[in-house]
Amino acid sequence: MKEKTESRRLKTDGWNGPEEGQAGFQAERDRELADIKYALDESSIVALTDKNGVINYVNDKFCEISGYKREEVMGKTHRIINSYHHPKDFFHNLWETIRQGNVWKGEIKNRKKDGSYYWVDTTIVPFLDKNGTPYQYLSIRSEITERKLVQEELQAMMTKLIHVQEEERKKVSRELHDGIGQNLYSLLITINRLHTELEHPLIHLLQKDVTNMIEDIRGISWDLRPSLLDDLGLIPALRSFINRYSQHYGIKVDFQTEVTGRYDVQIETAVYRIIQEALTNVRKYAEVNDVSVSIHGDEDRIKLEVLDKGVGYDPLKERLGVGLFSMEERAKSVHGKLHIDTGPGKGTLVKATIPIPLESNNIE
Repeated sequence: MKEKTESRRLKTDGWNGPEEGQAGFQAERDRELADIKYALDESSIVALTDKNGVINYVNDKFCEISGYKREEVMGKTHRIINSYHHPKDFFHNLWETIRQGNVWKGEIKNRKKDGSYYWVDTTIVPFLDKNGTPYQYLSIRSEITERKLVQEELQAMMTKLIHVQEEERKKVSRELHDGIGQNLYSLLITINRLHTELEHPLIHLLQKDVTNMIEDIRGISWDLRPSLLDDLGLIPALRSFINRYSQHYGIKVDFQTEVTGRYDVQIETAVYRIIQEALTNVRKYAEVNDVSVSIHGDEDRIKLEVLDKGVGYDPLKERLGVGLFSMEERAKSVHGKLHIDTGPGKGTLVKATIPIPLESNNIE
């Protein structure tokens, strides 16, 4: 064994002549590539497709995880394991990326032959010809199903907490408005009657104090959860909030929307809270006098944007505290996505896209 190893090394180093050295070097490279392939096959799901996505090769790991035999997938595309979990634009963006010769990375939910699902962390590498055009694609995947299940459980818990929080806010808001607020209003009526019979400076002071308390209670109740959101829906509640926001903080809000109907209460709540938090961040950090808000919806999704042309911030160095976290979790709670585009001196654009489930689409 020792002699063979030394002989191989000598040939690799070219000590026994150029032809033998080159052959030995190539043999060594072939062995190294075989070792790499073995390690890759043991750890990863590997597939090779042509430029049209037709499968030319899959390794044993692919067959083991998907449940398909090699002959069942050869000559077919990855539609055979499509779970239909992802929207069409997800795969459209994937193909746009790799057709341009760029590497794509992401997480994909696939479907096994037996109908069960599994998640994979995927890297797709295009192979380019001399003109820089992809002629085949190598997909390397690692199964992450257990991790995704844990993430989904955590997200489900967070979503439940958000819903419980909203219910508690609604309850307290109603109690403040209908309980303490109404009692204070009755007290104000009594003071006004007393004022008609008796002139005294303390009565004027009581009127002012009770009036201010009523306004404070209304403000707290509104911040907790506006009754308009439950009674009339998202758009009336937002218009009322924006009017109060502009009057109180002196920031002009350009509000544009084509939405006139109702959505599921969870979706309306998420959209309202995201916009509320985004405008709060504008007030605290943007240093502007105006901001634009837009909401557009159709049968499939609702899109919202909050744009300011303020100071912005560096997302790699700064985060807007719990506000950003809250917006992200609100979007996730209704299976939506939140994206923030900002930079120092470039303003901030908050965008969210929320899908509308067919069974809960109540838009008129």
